[in-house]
Amino acid sequence: MNDTPKDKLIAAKERWARDGRGLTGEKASPAHRRLPPGQRETADFPVLDLGEAPNMLPRDWSMTVGGQVDNPIRWDWAAFMAQPQTEIVTDIHCVTTWSRYDNRWTGVSARHLLSLVRPRPTAKFLLLRSYDGYTTNLPLARFADDDVLLAHSWQGEPLSREHGGPVRAVVPKLYFWKSAKWLRHITFSDRDTAGYWELRGYHDEGDPWREQRYK
Repeated sequence: MNDTPKDKLIAAKERWARDGRGLTGEKASPAHRRLPPGQRETADFPVLDLGEAPNMLPRDWSMTVGGQVDNPIRWDWAAFMAQPQTEIVTDIHCVTTWSRYDNRWTGVSARHLLSLVRPRPTAKFLLLRSYDGYTTNLPLARFADDDVLLAHSWQGEPLSREHGGPVRAVVPKLYFWKSAKWLRHITFSDRDTAGYWELRGYHDEGDPWREQRYK
């Protein structure tokens, strides 16, 4: 039986984890340089996903938040767009070794979401779920950073389907696989639950400055 493109992608990325692809062993800090170890700058915006990009109009999109929070919520598109809007400019660092500078995102800040759902003291981690079945995990402390966004626009235009529209997470200080596309649900928990790539050899936190590409 022939492998599908998705099977080949998964096999390749699992092989990268086993082989330590892109690891340099360098030590670096964003205070001293802009490009993390092992990365190369590009002006392109490569498309990476599981090969099953959902084709969803904004009017059909919704997102829920639950788990260890005092105020679970469900937002449809109108409710999401009625929230305070924030614009940030960030760099992207992908574990496949490309980085793209000065990306302008617009959306709802993670801190605003946190102020509404009110995580309980026991909540230390999140699991982000996407409409294509993708998942990724984050420490709550990382999600609560001041530059984390639930974004609906990039460079002043609505997010395209291939880049995660209608809504994706943007977690700029971590490798970009942590910025889940096609966001559907966020679960708050007292325990860390490995996501899609984390179960396949990728690091639980994913800090590019510490080269946390793989476990």
